[in-house]
Formats: sequence, C-alpha cells, structure tokens
Amino acid sequence: MSTYLRTWQPGGTFFLTLALANRDSALLTEHVGLLRTAFRQARSARPFRIDAMVVLPEHLHLLCTLPAADADYATRIAHLKAGFSRGVPECGSLARRSRRERGIWQRRYWEHTVRDEKDLLGHIDYIHYNPVKHGYVSQARDWPWSSFHRFVANGMLAPDWAGICENNPPTRYGE
Repeated sequence: MSTYLRTWQPGGTFFLTLALANRDSALLTEHVGLLRTAFRQARSARPFRIDAMVVLPEHLHLLCTLPAADADYATRIAHLKAGFSRGVPECGSLARRSRRERGIWQRRYWEHTVRDEKDLLGHIDYIHYNPVKHGYVSQARDWPWSSFHRFVANGMLAPDWAGICENNPPTRYGE
C-alpha cells in the first residue's frame, strides 16, 4: 500500500471534494438539513471558515480556510463525514458494515492547497459552476445548495453569472 502525504499548511485554504460511495445516490441533497447540522458540529469541534461550497446529490465541493496555527483539515473531514453518517438511515455494503463502517462516503477525498488569489478565484468559479456543468440547472443561480447565493447577496457576483453556457464555463479572467 502506498503512503499518501497530504500537504501541511497552517492557516491554509483548501479545496476539498467529498463523494458518496454510491455515486448514483442523492443522499446529500435528500438530507441537506442533516449535512448542515454535521457542518455546524464539525465547525464547533474544530473551527474553520467556509469560503465557498456547493452540495450536489452525490458529492460536495468545499473551499475552506483553517485557523492560523492549524493545518488539520483531515480531522474536520472525519467529523463531518461521521456526523452526517450517524443520521442517515442504514445503507452501504454488508462488507463495510461488518467492519463497523457505514459505507456512505468514499474513504478518500480530493484535496488541493490553494496557492494564490488566481487559484482561489478559479476554485470559487469551479464550485459555483459545478451544478451547471453536471446538468442539474442551466444557471448557477438556480441551484439552491450553493454559496453562489451568498456571493450574489454580498455583491461579489452578478445574479446572472454563469448563465446558459454551452460547454464554456465562465471565469473571472476571460481565459
């Protein structure tokens, strides 16, 4: 088994993708209230700032910043996954349940350490465009489980940002 080393950057900003084990599931949007509770509990146990986020039926993207002296996002993810899993009705494979796992989440997750302002803005755009990319909606504003609405309310994005775009995701850079 290979050893995977994650980055260690105290106070860093991280782009994280967490996916359900069953990619045909819609547990995250069906139980979005439970997911919100799990986030509150995880943030209470180990504080972090949610910079941007989108929840899709079977995965979520999170851009978060940790406190200045802290780089442990792995424990925060573990809190989040466990908190959500405890409230979801029994599901998952018998093999995983026999190992006392709920089998709801994929064991691993994707992480990326944000390097600079351009990288940050690119990931925010990616998060907000994701429901359009996956074909759930034709405009970012139509997806209810996204920080896009907070960005619009704060005047950081226009309500029609990422309107109907044929295979051409919008960026802030005109690339």
